[in-house]
Amino acid sequence: MENTINAILSQMQSMLNPAQLKHLAEILRVTLLPTQKTATSQNLLALFLTAKEVEGCSPKTIAYYENTLQHMTRTLSKPYTQINSDDLREYLNDYEYERKAGKVTIDNIRRIMSSFFGWLEDEDYIVKSPVRRIHRVKTAVFAKETLSDENLETLRDQCDTIRDLAVVDILTSTGMRVGELVGLDIADVNLHERECLVTGKGNKQRPVYFDARTKLHLAAYLESRNDDNPALFVSLSGQRTRITIGSIERRLRELGKKAGVSRVHPHKFRRTLATHAIDKGMPIEQVQKLLGHARIDTTMHYAMVNQNNVKASHRRYLE
Repeated sequence: MENTINAILSQMQSMLNPAQLKHLAEILRVTLLPTQKTATSQNLLALFLTAKEVEGCSPKTIAYYENTLQHMTRTLSKPYTQINSDDLREYLNDYEYERKAGKVTIDNIRRIMSSFFGWLEDEDYIVKSPVRRIHRVKTAVFAKETLSDENLETLRDQCDTIRDLAVVDILTSTGMRVGELVGLDIADVNLHERECLVTGKGNKQRPVYFDARTKLHLAAYLESRNDDNPALFVSLSGQRTRITIGSIERRLRELGKKAGVSRVHPHKFRRTLATHAIDKGMPIEQVQKLLGHARIDTTMHYAMVNQNNVKASHRRYLE
């Protein structure tokens, strides 16, 4: 029956404008496909979130999608089949004005809506996604800070436990996410090969590599452990439970304060690794693999290319 509807729409395409064609499609589906009548907004949103879960999205990502789309649904108060591009533009404009939201936030909402309405189109619940006509929101690009070699040495000097030293070293040499760090087990680490297997976003596993200094400090830390917890990093007191993201973030802030280094957080180590790797000539595709990024433009956002290297390359290749 769906093929019949599509054939009718194809024949009517030259005689109707897009709005009329869309309205005809809705009438045909409601009339000829009884199941369409029960496809409420909540049902469609639930189906979409299930599809994202099957694709491997994390619970945190799915919750963000759900909250964003539910707010849009409540605000517009229209069936998804009747929402058009102007509705969404007005929604984004009002959201930005009323909440004093930044351009990055607005573009994130646009991307989520694009994913959702694109799915509705692919699943034949709508004829065409209304987000197709809404272009990417231009955002300002700011140079983000990285940690200098002096910063890193100062942070190491402030570590008063072998565990903290091992944490600083492994973040510095691998660039792994803090969530990947807290999820590591001792069994995931191969000291001989100086590598470990981390589980990143979407439950995707990848190897990351560390240097000789990290190997020595990890070995010393593991040697000092007298518990049977399988986690690589555990708390320093109490039951020796697996360390949490919050604990690492607090400890790094404390180390940064003692060392006189501003805004020390796990993500800064990740950005530093990417920047140093590119500055030293590592191909961007390999940096992408190290960081576990699905898209290479994400890697480029992490890495701030040293302007002195740009100047030297200009003289080498263009003068």
